[in-house]
Amino acid sequence: MKRQYNTLLKLDALSYGIGIVLLLILLCPSKSVAQQDSQYTQYMYNTSTINPAYAGTRGSLNFTGLYRTQWVGLDGAPETLNFTVSNAFNERVGAGLSFVQDKIGPSNESTITADFAYVLPMSDNGLKLSFGLKGGINLLDVDYTRLNIYNPGENVFQYNIDNRLTPIIGVGMYLYSDKGYFGVSVPNLLETTHYDDTTVSNATEKFNFYAIAGYVFNLSSNTKFKPAVLGKAVYGAPVAIDLSANFLFNEKFTLGAAYRLDAAVSALAGFQVSDQVFIGYAYDYDTTELGNYNSGSHEIFLRWEIFKGARPIVSPRFF
Repeated sequence: MKRQYNTLLKLDALSYGIGIVLLLILLCPSKSVAQQDSQYTQYMYNTSTINPAYAGTRGSLNFTGLYRTQWVGLDGAPETLNFTVSNAFNERVGAGLSFVQDKIGPSNESTITADFAYVLPMSDNGLKLSFGLKGGINLLDVDYTRLNIYNPGENVFQYNIDNRLTPIIGVGMYLYSDKGYFGVSVPNLLETTHYDDTTVSNATEKFNFYAIAGYVFNLSSNTKFKPAVLGKAVYGAPVAIDLSANFLFNEKFTLGAAYRLDAAVSALAGFQVSDQVFIGYAYDYDTTELGNYNSGSHEIFLRWEIFKGARPIVSPRFF
């Protein structure tokens, strides 16, 4: 029996090893991404937004909220509000709803989506594989009057984009246990061009590909260490890679740091207020030339969980 258990543990570790290798391979192509989807530093707590297969994997009804203000002090800088609710209806089925609002310069974009996830057990030691489907709508407004227009006669600035509604269909896969995770996803498979029939005004959205992985190491009885990585790819721009390392002390305090390749360094902190409530904060310092013109980025995160049967949890999961 002991030998069989050890074998399962090895298979679990092997699965994540393969997952991380696949992640690195997927991130290698030199041609990929544009920064179109929302950007998060605390992505490890906000996975449902990018991967529908995450819905319900915490085994509880949970509500999450995130507010991010980027490049503080820069006029028209990105501002994001995110709210998600998800639930595990049983050991196999999870579902959730998400609302995201992005404001960038003259544009205001709102997204409402529903997630459905189906979970398959992969081994007796808790390894599971979840498949997810996302569906919803996107609304885009662009107000050109907010721009400094130097050639007012150009047709592209004559008509705003008002409440352009487009559908969203996304898919994802998420392999996880109590110790680690690996996932790949495309939150929206549809490539959309917003336009006005009377002008040449348009805005094109291409699909974003994500890969995410992390693992929790028990350094001592009261200290855990979790490295994590997020890769994002969109055709037409460099691959975006986020690396992070967080420490959890006494199941209460979280401290960590992150690095966004060629873009920013970050400090992260979190506190498990109770068995149900977790709050987190992240600060980004821009390492590009744009950093000379802003005061960094701030991100606040809140998670509230209602556990099955109002039963408290002794050791909250670290992702």
